[in-house]
Amino acid sequence: MKTVAVVLGLLCCVLAQECNPRQFGYDSVVCVCNATYCDQPGIINFPEEGSFTVVTSSRDGLRFNVETFPVSSEVDPGAEVITLNRDDVYQTIIGFGGGFSDSTGINVVNLPSELQEHFFTSYFAPEGIGYNLCRIPIGGSDFSTRPYSYDDVEDDVDLQYWSLTDDDHNYKIPLILRAQELTSYPLKLFGTPFAPPAWMKTNGMFNGSGVLIKDMYQPYANYILKFVEAYEAEGVELWGLTPQNEPLGGLIDWGINTCGWSSESMRDWLKGNLGPTLEAAGYRHLKMMVHDFNRNSLPWNVEPLLEDPDSDQYIDGIALHWYEDASTSPDVLEETLALSPDKFILYTEASQGATVYLGSWERAEEYIYRMLDAINHQTTGWVDWNMALNQDGGPNWWRNSFDSPIIVNAEAEEFYKQPMFYAIGHLSKFVVPGAQRISWSTMSSMMNMAAFIDPSGRTVFVVLNMNEIEEALSLTDGSGSYLNFKIPPKAAQTILY
Repeated sequence: MKTVAVVLGLLCCVLAQECNPRQFGYDSVVCVCNATYCDQPGIINFPEEGSFTVVTSSRDGLRFNVETFPVSSEVDPGAEVITLNRDDVYQTIIGFGGGFSDSTGINVVNLPSELQEHFFTSYFAPEGIGYNLCRIPIGGSDFSTRPYSYDDVEDDVDLQYWSLTDDDHNYKIPLILRAQELTSYPLKLFGTPFAPPAWMKTNGMFNGSGVLIKDMYQPYANYILKFVEAYEAEGVELWGLTPQNEPLGGLIDWGINTCGWSSESMRDWLKGNLGPTLEAAGYRHLKMMVHDFNRNSLPWNVEPLLEDPDSDQYIDGIALHWYEDASTSPDVLEETLALSPDKFILYTEASQGATVYLGSWERAEEYIYRMLDAINHQTTGWVDWNMALNQDGGPNWWRNSFDSPIIVNAEAEEFYKQPMFYAIGHLSKFVVPGAQRISWSTMSSMMNMAAFIDPSGRTVFVVLNMNEIEEALSLTDGSGSYLNFKIPPKAAQTILY
């Protein structure tokens, strides 16, 4: 069996490169990339009929390890049987990706050009992990070197001084344009404002407790429109928008860039200003995703927006952050979707923090666990936050440090792919746009898993083993064939057949 697996596995992969591991004292390793070498999983195709491919990453150091085995007509003794129902189809996947924050750009452009290319390939190319859905902060965020907007001229309600900044031209747009050249699928991009110009807010600050002055409702809608038009002029067309990052934050003394919105004020601005302004300018096609905050404020925070037909007409989806997932049942996702079943749910920010843990498998495990949990409750994708940070988890003007799937060491001219990078990749590389989730059942599983029909009609299955022992599994769709395989302890796998 081992010989067959190795031989078939070689046929399955193109240009695979192994991890260059380094230990930093945590429970697993990072993979080190420099100007001359960077591991890439390669192009991993579906195997020929009669066989299946298992891709494994683990705490013990496997990173997209590929094996291909023959399909069997019998269940291996002692294996847990998991039955897929390909006729029980749920949501369609939009995609996976990360954020083009200023901090990401600053870290990437500080690298040698060859190493920058390794970064782009790792995230966006078919031989990398295939990101296709990314977030762009509209103006500054906490992951900038300073708080700023596109018009910091006091009381410029006509926006005569509105302009993109050096941050856009140096750290965002060039990265986006390069990423667009590499992706197999069109890169879907959505913009998110963290704060309006400070002079548009009641407190006159980018952060803190403050809301948009009512007289600024239309100027701010015009401000957002100018961003859409300016990026389009630079060759960056948007797929969607969220009207505000973490809108409830500005109703309290939020430390980072923010603007407070109650449900009712967001409803009124959306239906009275932002929606009509975008529509009149020809941008009604942009996917508008409201909420953009944690699920512990669902469904009540979106009910007023969805119940009002004048605001509901401008809403396409519900955007979520993951920060309260551990304390909030995923059932609220189903409850929210029931309010307006034609909407989609998309996770638009996730990040580990507040200290960089180089080589933490525990963080990778939490990522994929939460991703699978969200997907099994109707989520259509997952967008991570910063794609690259430095070893201090920044830069961040508020000193609000986070971890990241790639950590840059500019002084050493290298970057480190965290276990989180591969955790995301077990979904982003294989569960492509247009895939549909299907149901599964088993008698006694301790595994976390999700199953999909690929647009090609073939099957993708993702499973996480959080246990300290190897587990034997057998996958079937009721056709009399069985995919018998073992998952190592503390490991994630993607199965293709």
